[in-house]
Amino acid sequence: ISFNCVDSSLSSLKNCQSYINTGMDIATHVALDLVESFNDVEDVNSMENVMLEYAAMDRELNHYMRAIEETVNQIKREKPENIPDLKYLVNEKFTALESKNTDSDLQKNEKYMYFKDQLKEMRKQFCHQSDNDNEAIEQIDEDIAVTQSQMNFICPITQMEMKRPVRNKVCGHTYEEDAILKIIQTRKQQKKKVRCPKIGCSHADVKESDLVPDEALKRAIDSQNKQ
Repeated sequence: ISFNCVDSSLSSLKNCQSYINTGMDIATHVALDLVESFNDVEDVNSMENVMLEYAAMDRELNHYMRAIEETVNQIKREKPENIPDLKYLVNEKFTALESKNTDSDLQKNEKYMYFKDQLKEMRKQFCHQSDNDNEAIEQIDEDIAVTQSQMNFICPITQMEMKRPVRNKVCGHTYEEDAILKIIQTRKQQKKKVRCPKIGCSHADVKESDLVPDEALKRAIDSQNKQ
């Protein structure tokens, strides 16, 4: 049995998945724009609903591709004399996978988790700018918050303000992208693990795959530099 048509279909489905990923990236950037512009909370929440819809599409697509792959592998193992009803077998497996769906699945989508994380960081970075309190004590608190925030702008490796900050998903610390990647590459050649450069951090195995762009921090740095 030739599975060329099936392989072609799987390739098309993977292309669809890349479009979903792009859509989620765009929705994340729009949400961050809304927070930075102090837009209505409802507008930001609407982007979260968009992200959940994308996550649902991504889950459905993953289940369908998995159903196809499992069906093909099963046929290859069993080598039946007559060509089976591929569509029926795939739908059977797909329905079984979909029956186990829960809302928590969507919350665990990697891009949705990144969206929530960046939104939280964005609100922390920009919330003090939206407060127009005139009392002296509150002004002092705000100055301290700004100073602490600016300290977070400094890369623990270069000791300079970051231009392209990336955050470690494991320990939460941020570094200048080029600086941490250079360390990882050097240690990899030496066949050694990389300890997090942040003083006091116990994380001893920094991997490139654990690094994600910290868009919220980058926006806060850019905003501070414009003032």
